[in-house]
Amino acid sequence: MTAPPTAPTSDGALIAESRADPEAFATLFDRYSGMLYRYVSRRLGPEVAEDLVGETFLVAFARRKHYDVAYADARPWLFGIATKLISRHRRTEAARYRALLRSPAEVIVESPANRVAAGVTAQASRPALARALTELSARDRDVLLLIAWSDLSYEEVARALDIPIGTVRSRLNRARRKVRAKFGDLNPMHEEE
Repeated sequence: MTAPPTAPTSDGALIAESRADPEAFATLFDRYSGMLYRYVSRRLGPEVAEDLVGETFLVAFARRKHYDVAYADARPWLFGIATKLISRHRRTEAARYRALLRSPAEVIVESPANRVAAGVTAQASRPALARALTELSARDRDVLLLIAWSDLSYEEVARALDIPIGTVRSRLNRARRKVRAKFGDLNPMHEEE
């Protein structure tokens, strides 16, 4: 007779366990390193992402004694650490966006036709989006990208950046307004009818 599958251990419980058994922390790395890598890679490029993700987990491991284990989900904490580390690489991030401005749009040919049209439109919008991102303040850009690229909720972004939720909402609103203005207040992903 096989045992019923057990629910995965919460992040808070793993961090608490890792205080006595450091090996338990490896499970967090397995759960979130890919997610953090994608986020950092989009912001700074793949050349820096692997090192910065490793540094994020080193910082998290060193600070695990201070983690409030009442929070079952450690993603906001980890993304907060990564975002603070990214701030040390602002010049790299700005250079990446400038490079995106200069690079030609890649044409992706796939089927069905709607996906192709959406892909071409998105690729054509890339320079304008890169320009809009470079013109945002670092604080507004952090909030926008944590929500857009990491799928964190407003509450999780507030926890990640250690700011009030109202500040998250105002920064996101300001960032969205500025990005929308770069597109003439139109969403380039929606076709005009």
